[in-house]
Formats: sequence, C-alpha cells, structure tokens
Amino acid sequence: MHSSQTDPSPKIPQVWGKVPPRNKNFTGRTDLLARLHDGLGGRVTAVLPHALHGLGGVGKTQMAVEYAHRYQSDYDLVWWIPADQAVLVRSSLASLAPHLGLPSASVSGVEDAANAVLEALRRGEPYTNWLLIFDNADEPEQLTDILPQGPGHVLITSRNHRWAGVVDALPIDVFTRKESVEFLIRRVPRGISPEDADRLAEELGDLPLALEQAGALHTETGISVSEYLRLLTERTSQLLSQGKPSEYPASMTAAWALSVASLEEKLPEALDLLRYCAFFGPEPIPRDAFSKVVPGLSPQLSALIADPIRLGRAIGELGRFALARLDIPARTLQVHRLIQALVRDELPEAEQERLRHGVHLLLAGYTPSEPADAKNWDTYLNALGHFGPAGVAQCQAPEVRALALNMVRYLYASADYVSAQSFVESFIEEWSATSGSDHEDVLSLRVQLGNLLRELGQYDEAAEHNVETLSAAEKALGPDHDTTLRALRGRAADLRASGDFLQAHEMDEEALRRFESKFGEQDWNTWRAVNSLALDYGLRSDYLNARTLLETVIRGVRAESDPSADPASYLNIYTGMARAVRLGGDYAEACDIGEDAYAYGIERLGPDHAWTLRAGKDLSIAWRRAGDYNRALELAEEVHQRYVRIFGLDHPDTLAAAICLANIRRTMGQFQEALVLAEDTVRRYPRIYSTGHPYNHACAGNLAVLRRVTGDAGVARKINEEALAALEQKLGRDHHYSLTVAVNLTSDLAAIGETEAAYRLGSGSHRRLRELLGEEHPMTLTAAANNVASLRDLGRDDEAEELFSATKEGYRRTLTLDHPDAQVFLEGRRLDADFDPPPI
Repeated sequence: MHSSQTDPSPKIPQVWGKVPPRNKNFTGRTDLLARLHDGLGGRVTAVLPHALHGLGGVGKTQMAVEYAHRYQSDYDLVWWIPADQAVLVRSSLASLAPHLGLPSASVSGVEDAANAVLEALRRGEPYTNWLLIFDNADEPEQLTDILPQGPGHVLITSRNHRWAGVVDALPIDVFTRKESVEFLIRRVPRGISPEDADRLAEELGDLPLALEQAGALHTETGISVSEYLRLLTERTSQLLSQGKPSEYPASMTAAWALSVASLEEKLPEALDLLRYCAFFGPEPIPRDAFSKVVPGLSPQLSALIADPIRLGRAIGELGRFALARLDIPARTLQVHRLIQALVRDELPEAEQERLRHGVHLLLAGYTPSEPADAKNWDTYLNALGHFGPAGVAQCQAPEVRALALNMVRYLYASADYVSAQSFVESFIEEWSATSGSDHEDVLSLRVQLGNLLRELGQYDEAAEHNVETLSAAEKALGPDHDTTLRALRGRAADLRASGDFLQAHEMDEEALRRFESKFGEQDWNTWRAVNSLALDYGLRSDYLNARTLLETVIRGVRAESDPSADPASYLNIYTGMARAVRLGGDYAEACDIGEDAYAYGIERLGPDHAWTLRAGKDLSIAWRRAGDYNRALELAEEVHQRYVRIFGLDHPDTLAAAICLANIRRTMGQFQEALVLAEDTVRRYPRIYSTGHPYNHACAGNLAVLRRVTGDAGVARKINEEALAALEQKLGRDHHYSLTVAVNLTSDLAAIGETEAAYRLGSGSHRRLRELLGEEHPMTLTAAANNVASLRDLGRDDEAEELFSATKEGYRRTLTLDHPDAQVFLEGRRLDADFDPPPI
C-alpha cells in the first residue's frame, strides 16, 4: 500500500460510505496516526483489527475520521459502521451489499445481505483494499464474531479498554499541551495568543471536546479569554459545591454549560431542539424527524418545526456552537453522547420524561405505516438506532406501540430475524410488566415471535410458544380477532413442522373459514390462509385439490388486487402452484409455471431472497422430472450454494436444497458425490425435525437408493424397510411418500434375489398408486415399469408383455417415449423414485 501523503495524484476510493465529514480544525495526533497507519499497512501477513480506546471526549471518533480521509488513497472501499448497538452493525454491513455487487437488504434481507458482505470481504471480491471503521464499539463480546476477516483493514473506536485483549489496541489520551494550543489557534479564526490558549487548555484539562466547546463559543460570541476563564471558574465552583459525582472533570461540564447559556441567549428555540436531541440515540438523527408537527411536543418545538427557515437556523446554531455535528449531504445532525448526558443531567425527572416521550412521537411521525414495503426500509433503518436509547419499549402510548410493532415487522420483512427476535423479546418483557401478558399488543408480539422462531428453524421452541399464545389470544381477544387468526395459522404451521399433517389440515380449514368470514374471499389475509391449506393438501398427496385452490387464488390476486402489493406472498403462492402441478404429474406445465415464478422472484425480490431460492429449487426439481438434467444440475448447485452461504448447513431450506442436489447428481450418475451429500443431509435432518417426522424417513429412502446403486443392496433394503414402517405408521401406506419408499424397496428385494417378494410388494404398490395418483401419473408408471421387470424375472412373460404395452402407451401419452424414464423402461431396466421435501 501507499500513503496519500506521498502520492502525487491521490485516488479516491470507489466506495466511500457513511464516513462523517472531515473536521477542518483537526489538530495533532501525528505520531498516533503514523503508528496506526504503519500498524495497519505495514504488514505482509493478515492484519489484526486495530482499536482506538480512551475516555469519551478525547477524540477517538475524530481521529478515525481523519485516518479515513488522510489515507483514503490506500483503499478501494471505506465504510463507516455505528457500533454502539449490535442491531445497527448488521444493518450497516448489509447496506454495503449493493456496492459489492450483491443483492441489497431490501431484496435478500438484512441478515442475508450482511453475511454476504462478510463473505465478499473475506474473499477480497471485488475489493482487496478495504477499510471498515466500527465507531463506538463498547462491547467486544457483541462484535468479535462479526468483525470481517480477509485482506482489508478494520479500525475500532471504543471507550472500553477490554479491546486491548482482543485486537491491536492504541490508547488515546487527551491532547498534549502543544496540540491543545495548536488546536485553539486554528479553531479561533479571529486569533488567540499562545499564552491565552495555554491558559484555556490548562483549565480544560486538554480535553479535545471541551476545547472544541470553548473555541466555538469564542468564535460565535467574541468573548475574551479572561472573561471566559472567569465564568468557567464560577461555573466550576458551583458544580463542585453541589457535590454531584461526575465521570468527567467539572471544567468540562462548566464549559458545556457556558456554551448552552450562550446558545439560549442567542436562540432559545435551539436549546429546546438540543434538549430533544439529547433523548435520541448518539447516532445521526435524520432532519426529517423534525419535519412534522405532532401532538404532544412543546409549543416551542412545534413552532420551530412549523417554521422551516427558523428550524434550519436552529440546527445551524447547534453546529456553530459545536453542540452537534452536522452532515449536510446526509441531512443528519449528531450530538456527542457526553453532551447528551450533560443535557439530560441538568433537567428534572419530569422534564426528562416529557422530552423522551416527545422523541417517541417524533419517531412515530417520521416512520411510514407500511414497514413491509421495501421502499420504506431506509427510513426504518434510520430510526432503528434510536429505539433503545430513547426507551421506546417503555412507552405505552398507542401510536408509539404501533411504531414498535412496525419496527418488528420491518425487521421481519427485511429478514433480520436475529435483531427482530431481540427486539420482540425485550418488548414482550416490558409490555407484559406494564400492560399485562394478555394485552392485545403483547399477544401480537408473541405471534410474531413464534413466526421468527420458525424462520430460524427452531420448531420445537416455536410450537411450545405458540400453544400458549393461541390459548391466551382466544381467551383474551376472542376466536375471530386478527391476532388470534394469525396465531391459529402459526399453530397449524407448527403441526406441519412436527409431522402431524392431518391435524394441521384440520386447523387450517378452520382458520380459512374464519378468515373468509372476517375478511371475505378476495383479501390477502384469506389468500395466505388458502395457500396454507393448499400446502396441507399437498402433504396428504391430494395434489388436485392443492392445485385447484392455488389456481383460484392466483386468479383472484390478478383480478382483484396487484401482485406487487405483496410480491413475496404472491411468489410463495405462485411457487406453490407450480409445485402442486409438478407433484400432480404435469412436468412440462410445471416447468413453464416454475420458470415464470423464478423469473418473477429474481426481478421483484432478487436472487437471494428466501422465497426466490425456494422457487429456484422447485424449478430445478421440475426440470429434473422433465428430463432436462443439465439445467437441473446447474440450478440445484447454484441454489444450494446460496442457501449454505445465507442460512448455514442446518437450516430446513438448506437441507431441502441439499436433497434436491443429491437427487440430480444420482440421476446423472454422480453416485459418490450424491452419496456423500445424502449421508450428511440425512444425519442433519433430525436436528431440525423430530425423529418421527416423515421427512426424516422419506430422505432416508433417497439414501437407500444410493446405497443400492453403489453396490450395497442389503443395507438399502434395511434402510427402506425401516423407513417404510415409520412412514406407514405416521401417514399410512396409501401416501405418496410411503409408496415411493415401497417402490424402491421392490428394487432392493429384486437386487438380492427375492424376486417373488419384490413382485408382491410392487404389484400392491402399483395398485395403490393407481388409486391415489391415477393410471398415468409418472410415479404410477414407474411402479408399473418395475413390475414388468419383476414379471420377466419370474418368467411370467405373457403378463409382462401385457403390462409392458399398457405402460409404454402411458409413457407415450404423458412424458413421451423420448423421456429418460421411458428410455430406461424400454431398455428393461428398473427405475428409481426419489423424494424432495416441500417447505413447511
């Protein structure tokens, strides 16, 4: 790397994000900056993160800002991350995604986008020379797992000295006296003598923030140093006489008090504005938070907001008095946490509560009412960092409760499930204490928590939680309340996740009846309930009813609404219809629908959105069923890679994608690769689903096929017999999953020479499949084709020829005789069936 100080034509980073403006009065720290630059840039091997740590007000953030600007030519990417709240870190990382050629958080969700960013930084793609600055990272334990690895640099600012045991730490102290004098001479444009600067520095303890306050006051008022020192001494004496404990020198508090007094004298409304700002978080405050006059604000602030010219002046005065940092391009103002604390400490408790509630109202007025709409996500992200510091959870006002619920919905819609869970749990605890556990708002949060637990794959915890929630909602709100109905649908999803498909079906039928009664048939709430019921039909092998229901929904959405009103739900329904068509045996039509659904998902939600990936997985299966193996393999590999990167190996959707990939690899003769993947996946499934869940046993049937084709028919038989017994106990024999395993078991028996047993089992399975799926369903034809082989093995050639002719005609009318399955049949070989787990 090279330094911008020696580069004759400094380059500008290609990505420069959220770095605060450079302080034109930055002074000194030359040795520290050089040490930091040498430490970061002077190594050939991987560089540890560096931390600037010290007390508040010593200039850690300003030094990080100066480093970023001074050495920007070393980097292709520089990104600033507010790190004092864990929830902000992933959001800030996620906002970097589009600059790395990755889907944005509005497309893939915050969690997925952040993970993708970390992976891209680790690989150094597309940039190897990157710098990430984590500002105000005071809790090392919350960040050590998310600090990016790779070829770039990480810089941390913190008041916490514990970073010294984790990273390369550089302690930051107050200015040296020489730096203090130099700073004041630079800060005061009308001139201050070195002697007066020395006197001020002595009284202010060389603390940079206090010196900035003093310099700003001198610039704005022209106060003489002698007069300033006299007033400072008086204020300091008053503070000391009060005996109030303070983390900072009394001179710092006195310097702040002098600035505030001068601000009040010059523009009283600006002081009122500062007091409100003290109850936001220390993160940048959007100027638009002060754009609406909302009931409950002080008359002074209401009048100020109503007068944009005077509001602009008040914000400007906060900047000129160094009481706030203004970022003009970003349209934000930011108050140092120490100044916020000093402002709050001077106010009576009742006044603090009034101002805090005013901030709640301002945030409620700032955030739009549609948190699931991606165009509103930046606004919610801007508000997110102020929720904790402002104590939003403690407020009981209806409009603030609605704000909190909307924030949770935003986090859920943007797929930031971990942050959403943290918020929900804290809100539930606080609201239960103040409003009772059966309050409507608390129950609404509890429903949302159940949804989050399911999205995170924590099915047992979700089920236990939702049983209690549904019972409480029915008792407190009644059976037809919105929250109760959502809890009922969630409970049905829990039953599917437990493998109780019948009870889930019955519960979804009841939920749909109630949704239709409350909302009518042409409503998104009802359409989602229909989609759940269609999924139940599919899980019970009734693909015709599933298809019919979803076709009705699609027609209704297109006629009565607009798919773009809820593109994720529409894609989920559309993909479900493609799946029902495929499972019903119409592979070509399933490909046509699936291709359009996948294209829609990529266009509207992006390639990494969870439901786009599901559409892609289902399309790969449809292509495989239709005989388009190369495209099926390519898409299966791509989808699986995305799932692993975004969700990890043990997420239910990742496991389903792994099964899809193993199946196409086996189909294309890549037996060893398929076997390794299938074995690993079958081992992982019981971590997600209960041991008796049908998916565990049906996936074991896939593994059995691979055992047989790799030469171990005896082991395959044992696996399939155990799987069939378990599936029959759970679902009955007349189920698609059970009969798939039974058909494969006939091939196991034939492979080990038990020809008569193979025919008996195969013949019964063929009869059952005809009744369940129809004469010419591809699965029925598979059973028939294998029975032809069994009859020939038994020497029953006349019967074999008769069944051969009927089966050949079936293939000709459905898949065509050119289909790979038909070719295997015509060659006299046995066909293998496989299972792909649908989403719960």
